[in-house]
This record gives sequence, C-alpha cells and structure tokens, in this order.
Amino acid sequence: PGNYEDLEQADLLVLAGSNLAWCHPVLLQRIYAAKEKRPQLKIVVIDPRHTPTCEIADTHLAIKSGSDAWLFNGLLDFLRRNDHLDYDFLENATEGFASALQAARQSSGSIPTVAQQCGLEEEHIVNFFRLFARTEKVVTVYSQGISQSSSGTDKVNCIINCHLATGRLGKPGMGPFSVTGQPNAMGGREVGALANQLAAHMDFDPQHRGLVQEFWQSPHIPAEAGLKAVDLFAAVAKGEVKAVWIMATNPVVSLPNADAVKQALAQCELVVVSDCVRHTDTTAYAHVLLPALTWGEKDGTVTNSERRISRQRAFLNAPGEAKPDWWIISQVAQRMGYAQHFAYSSAAEIFREHAALSGYKNNGTRDFDLSGLLPLSDEEYQTLKPIQWPVCQPREDLQGFENLGGLRGTPRMFGDRRFYTSSGKAQLISITPRTPVNLPDVKFPLILNTGRIRDQWHTMTRTGKSVRLLRHVDESYVEIHPDDALAADIRDGSLVQVTSRLGQWVGRAKVSDTQQIGNVFVPMHFNAQNSGCARVGALVMPTTDPISGQPEFKHTPVRIVSYRPAWQGFVLSKQPLTLPTENIDYWVKIPSDNCWRYELAGETKPDNWADWTHQYLGEKLEWLEYQDRATGRYRCANIVEGHLNICMFIGKDENLPSRSSIIALFARDSLTPAERMGLLTGHANDDRDSIVCSCFSVGRNALFKAIYEQGLNTPAQIGEALKAGSNCSSCIPELKGLIAKVGGQGKKVA
Repeated sequence: PGNYEDLEQADLLVLAGSNLAWCHPVLLQRIYAAKEKRPQLKIVVIDPRHTPTCEIADTHLAIKSGSDAWLFNGLLDFLRRNDHLDYDFLENATEGFASALQAARQSSGSIPTVAQQCGLEEEHIVNFFRLFARTEKVVTVYSQGISQSSSGTDKVNCIINCHLATGRLGKPGMGPFSVTGQPNAMGGREVGALANQLAAHMDFDPQHRGLVQEFWQSPHIPAEAGLKAVDLFAAVAKGEVKAVWIMATNPVVSLPNADAVKQALAQCELVVVSDCVRHTDTTAYAHVLLPALTWGEKDGTVTNSERRISRQRAFLNAPGEAKPDWWIISQVAQRMGYAQHFAYSSAAEIFREHAALSGYKNNGTRDFDLSGLLPLSDEEYQTLKPIQWPVCQPREDLQGFENLGGLRGTPRMFGDRRFYTSSGKAQLISITPRTPVNLPDVKFPLILNTGRIRDQWHTMTRTGKSVRLLRHVDESYVEIHPDDALAADIRDGSLVQVTSRLGQWVGRAKVSDTQQIGNVFVPMHFNAQNSGCARVGALVMPTTDPISGQPEFKHTPVRIVSYRPAWQGFVLSKQPLTLPTENIDYWVKIPSDNCWRYELAGETKPDNWADWTHQYLGEKLEWLEYQDRATGRYRCANIVEGHLNICMFIGKDENLPSRSSIIALFARDSLTPAERMGLLTGHANDDRDSIVCSCFSVGRNALFKAIYEQGLNTPAQIGEALKAGSNCSSCIPELKGLIAKVGGQGKKVA
C-alpha cells in the first residue's frame, strides 16, 4: 500500500525473507543512502541465511526455516501485552483483532515458545519485539523467503496483522511492503494473468464475473478459477489438459518437480511456446514456437512494487518475424472466429480498454482503478509519466492523491482508513502457524533452500549468455555449513551430489558459515542448456500454498554426499563444441573471453584419452599431447597458424591448472615459443581470481591488493580507486566483507 519513499522515511526497516542486496540492488542503494543520511535508521534482517543484505543490518535474526508465522504471532501478542496497540485504529478501521490475538497467543504466547519454534535466543527476540514496539515508523519488507512456502499466505497475514494492530500503514514511513520477484509481477496480476483472478483485480465471485461479462459483452465466462501453475502441469500429465500455450516463462527449469513438468510436456498433444529465445529447456518440447519481442523491443506499461505504472517504450527494432505478445494473441483469436473482439491496432488502444474495465461500475469499491487514465489519447499515452494507482476520476473528497499533469495518482493507500472490503474495514486474520509440509528425516536430513544469485536472472536464458555476468558465478553450487561439510567429507570446490525424494543434482560445494547447520542453498538459475545436472527444480517437491499456489521452494529435505568421479577436466575451445555423452556424466558450458569453456567429469574413463580426443575434438587436427597414466593426467592442445584453437586438461580430481591463465592465451594472435612450451604444463589453480564487481570486471585479488596497499576503508574509497561498487552497487556488501577481512592491516589513507 505504500511506496519506496517509505523505506527512506522509516526509522525501522524489517527485511523478512528478502535478500535485497542481490535481488533488488537499486532499492538497496536507496536504503544505503538513507542509512548514511540518518544513521539512527535501524535495519533488522530475518533470514535463515547470512546473506549479503546482512552487511547493512543492525540485527540479523537467523530464524529457523519456515518459522516466520510463530515469530510475527509472538510479536502481535507482545504488542498487546505491553500496550503498544493503536486502539482507535483497531476500533474504527479493523475487524477480527480478538480472534487474531487469540490465535497468536495459542501458538506464540510466550518468549520461550517463540524462541523454541524459531531457533532464536530469547534475548534477541525480546530486543526485536521491543524495537518494533517503540518505533512508530516501521516498514516490513517481505519477499520470496516469506511467500514461497506452503503457508506463505499465512506468514504475510501475520506481518499485516502486526501493522494493523499498531495502525502503522497509510502514513509516511510505515506499512507492510511486498517486493516481488519480477519487475512487472504486479502488472501481470492487474491484467488477470493469474489462474484465480479476473482482470483488474476482480475475483471469480458472481458479482465480479457479472461485471466483467457485462463489460465485454461476452456470451460465456468461466464460473470458477483455473488451474495454478503446479496444478496445471499435473493436469497435463494426466491428459486432462491437452493443449498448453506457454508465454515468456521456462517451467521445465523454474517449476518444482521439474522432471515431471518435462515429462508432461513431452506427452502433451499440443505445446505452443512464445519466447524471445530459440533454445530453452521448454522450447525443446514446443510443437509451435512463436517469436516474441523481448525487453527493449516491447511497447506498453509495467507496474512495480509500489503500484507505479510506467511506460515502456521500445528502443530496439523488432528482429526478423518477432511480434508483440498482444499482436500474436489477437491474430490467433481472429483466426478462431473472434475478429470483432480482438481487432486491436496498438498497445494504447488495449491500455484504454484496460483502464475502462478497472473503472467500470467501480465508484471507489475496488482498489484497482485506472479510470482517470481512460481519456488518454495516443499522444498522451506515449508521453505518460509514471503514476501510482488508483488513478481515479477527480473527486473533491479524495485525500492524499498526487497530481501529475492533471491526473490524480495515489502515492499511499489507506490513509483515509477506508479499505476495500464489504464493511470498509481492514480484516485481521487468525493464523495458526504450520510447519513446512515436507520435513527432514534420517534419510534426507538437510533442508534445501533455493533462490537467486547476484548476476543472473530467472533461468539464465539471456543473462547466461553474458561473459561479464558469468564472471561472478559460472557454475552452479551448493552452499553448505563447514560442520555439515566435514561430516560428509566434502571439500570446498569439490563436486557433490544432492538428492531429494524426487531427483538428483550435481555441482560444486561452497563451504561457508553463512549457512545454518542442517541447511543448504542452491541457485535456481542453471538449466540444461548450460549444465548437465544443475536443474535444482527437479529436486523440489510440488507442495504449494493452498491459497496463493506458491511452491515451497525454501524447504525441501535432501541429503548430500561427495561425488567422486573417475576423472575431472576442462576443455577450452575457440568454437562451441558438441561433446559426446559417452564417458561424460557432468558438464557445464560457459562462454568465456575469446573462447568456450567446458567443465567435465565422468564416472568411467576412455581406454585411451588420445584416441578419444582425436575422435571427438578433431581427428584431422595436429595435437600437442602429454599423458601420465600413473597419475591419470592427460593434456592436449591444438594450435592453428600460431594461435591456440583447442586445449583439454584431464586429472583425477578438481586440482587442475588455472583456467584464467590459459583463457588469456586465446586472445593472442600468436603464441610465443615459451607459451607453446609451457602450455601443457599449466599453472597451479590458486591464482584463479573471482570477479566481485561485474560492472567494471574487478576481481577479488585486485581488491585485496588495493585495500591493503592503499588503505581503503569504505566502499566509496574503493569506488574512487577502482570504480568497483560505483554503478549498480550490488557488490557493496562483498566489498564491505573484503574490507573487514583485511581488518585494518593495510596502509592508512593520508
């Protein structure tokens, strides 16, 4: 209901299940600036993991996975017991407080109970509750760590209950605030892109169905909600859904039980996919593939987390036969006999219809209202400035609205204490917390959490093509606590296998105390286009929230073991290769500077590596080769007209030569005699430099050196010296971590 300015105006920010540093870095920049301007701003991070966002926090509550509802129910009870409620607001603007409080007391009626359920120290809980209670301006920011749960709706309601009980919403610097996982997630919901919702935020109740049907003069309208994503593909698998049209998403990677999704599409009678990328895990199953526009080519509007509608104007020409989504849908509808109702000629025309539906017989009874934008001409639509909905027709009694070129937007909702319910009052919901559906046991003792990494987006169909973005993380990994790694005999950087009740995943181990004991984390992005065994969605159980349909991506029981193949190695090639499946059980394809890199491993070895090389990498090429059968080492290189074309390094484990030093040779027009002689010797792997700042390609080694030698003590000083952290700011938490590691040992800045 609020806006981004509330995060800057608050005196307390509670970040629940939200790693803003990596998932919303621009928003975190604003928080950094607010914290610098007002050091008294307190920030509490509630997250099982110690994420980079914790670097800005005054307090990190490392809560037990899935226990958020107990914590916020406990907070509600604490607020009542210590008389920190807004009784006037509760009496005149809300309903349901008594039953919500009773449920909170039953589940979380004492600090020891909350501590036991949440895995926190009692002192830390009391300190957080007191801080929330005595601070009027509080914003609670929550994201996928809260909502991607079998009880995500309950957790959100617990947060909202605390703000309603204290009257902390509808005012500057106050309120619950959802930051969504996609930049236009709210915009998609507004136009009805949810199975359980009609357009313009209308429901499937008789009144709203009647309004939509009347507005569109439709002879038919569905009487009940459709199937949510997980249920949809289960129905496809059963043959109950025989045709599916997938637009701008990659469910074979992104959904839980991803192998079942793949199997469902393989047997579906008709699969249509609209996408801007030719090769994805999902397009592989398309009977019809429609070329759609991508960001930068599209014209329309998007809506962000603060309800702000912004025009998106194309700045690239449409390539080839690619078309806008609305045009594709309209053309299909016309050929199905609905030409009269889908005769759209522009995005502006569709937007006006969208605005008209939102205001149809609304009269202030529904939150989503764009009726004030209905009169926009094509020219006015083109020049529309960002504005927050509701955007209503001018009325004298509307308070707290912004005026933008004669249009009235709403920077903050509910300041007038009027809510969009039948009684006009906000509803506190009674919540009985529930544990995650799938709990760890002896066979699967660890809890798998999935999520984003800093420089990748969704399933990497586009960001995975960027060499610069891959410099930060180029292989999938599982982050594991040192104690769990020791118990499983797992080394940092070694290959491991993670197994759930549904499937297996193989990748690198990242041993880190940022994980809780008993918890592991795997990125969600990697797919079968760039990795052989890294689709983590294949491990996740298809358990969902009964209301939202959100999968429980944050809590899957797994076990982890060391994966020890017979051999490991890598290939660097000037051109992309088609490698055989024989003898290769693990592979990752990584675009690098001036070459392609392939990380490989196998459970069986070829009888002769030289024969394998000649057969699969180039029989007619001339090879420099080195082989030591006793140690399992094999190395080869092909040089064409003086420059490096292909090379391969094989060993018994992950202790292989430095990739970066050899990749650098691909940029040379001609190798020197010394480089040719030393090529197969390789170098120790300890000089690999991981990139910290992707914007300016600044690595960890360069940063350590500059921090130490120049005495750099702040990210701002690093930015001045190396530019790192001065653009998108998403690496600032890591810069702070590097400064802390040097620990004042460097030279002092004069």
